[in-house]
Amino acid sequence: MASISFIAITTIFIFILTSSSCYASTPSTKTTSHPFKKIYAFGDSFTDTGNTRSVSGPSGFGNVGNPPYGITFFHRPTNRYSDGRLVIDFIAESLSLPYLQPYRNIASNASSSDASHGVNFAVAGSTAINHAFFVKNNLTLDITPQSIMSQLNWFNKFLETQGSKAASFDDALFWVGEIGVNDYAYTLGSTIPDDTIQKLGISSVTSFLQALLKKGAKYVVVQGLPTSGCLPLAMTLASEDDRDSIGCVKSVNNQSYAHNLVLQAKLQDLRKQFPHAVITYADYWNAYYTVMKNPSQYGFKESFKACCGSGDPYNFNVFATCGAPSVSACSKPSQYINWDGVHLTEAMYKVITDMFVSGKETHPPFSYLLDMRHG
Repeated sequence: MASISFIAITTIFIFILTSSSCYASTPSTKTTSHPFKKIYAFGDSFTDTGNTRSVSGPSGFGNVGNPPYGITFFHRPTNRYSDGRLVIDFIAESLSLPYLQPYRNIASNASSSDASHGVNFAVAGSTAINHAFFVKNNLTLDITPQSIMSQLNWFNKFLETQGSKAASFDDALFWVGEIGVNDYAYTLGSTIPDDTIQKLGISSVTSFLQALLKKGAKYVVVQGLPTSGCLPLAMTLASEDDRDSIGCVKSVNNQSYAHNLVLQAKLQDLRKQFPHAVITYADYWNAYYTVMKNPSQYGFKESFKACCGSGDPYNFNVFATCGAPSVSACSKPSQYINWDGVHLTEAMYKVITDMFVSGKETHPPFSYLLDMRHG
């Protein structure tokens, strides 16, 4: 992966950062369980349900606000980077809660927005490391200024508006989506070692989690990094001899795997520091890897090509990304793992969520977290 051009990969990630004009708060499909009354979500474009629309940044790739984004479920663009629902949407459904409103919408329409069921603070393009680090190292080309700590600041501001209503988090689930992929991408091709990004990124996430736990968060789920080397983005730019046993980019998957090992060790330390909290690790890497090993078992016919995009061999071209006028989507997104070259289809997000909620990819199991909440 070291041979990938820094400019090229930064350009690709521009479209993660751009603005869109709509979001969705459609009620979820109800279930019988009501263990939590609200969810507070954090992360990047894998979790963002609408905060990107008003983030200052480049406007050259505002495609997430265009069809065919959202075509599968909402039947319109909703500023989600997929054809439909994300993991956080399926988590809300599983808990019989409405889809989370983005913080930016609540902040700008405080009198009319309903935050009683929680808030989504995730914003596409976010980094784990604070923005000042990238400024200092002259790596600010078209990247979003928001980091996980920016989201913590938003959370604090939100709590200030809630007063006594936010005094207790006994009935709240804190969902920390994947955060850190962008840090590696923004520094690729620079002189900054991966080890530095890993150390600084995980340190920042750990501080963020400590802040939540000190505020009284009791039920926390933390997603690891995915197998980023399986994304068309990485497959397109990496050397063809940089492949692992499932055909993905070996160096990138190894990077994510190593990052996750350190993250899990830090979570174990936090469990000791905050014994009254339940901290669950959601193994995004292994869930994705499991599907890639046997995609047909999960209903997928296309593992590597993006459903929405253009160009060979992976239907991905940085200069003609999904949502651009000349780009179309496949007719059956549910048969594809990848949606736009960087993000996943609703079908894949549903499979991943099922592995988190009722499968073996959460540690301790999500069911244990629910049992502790009921107990």
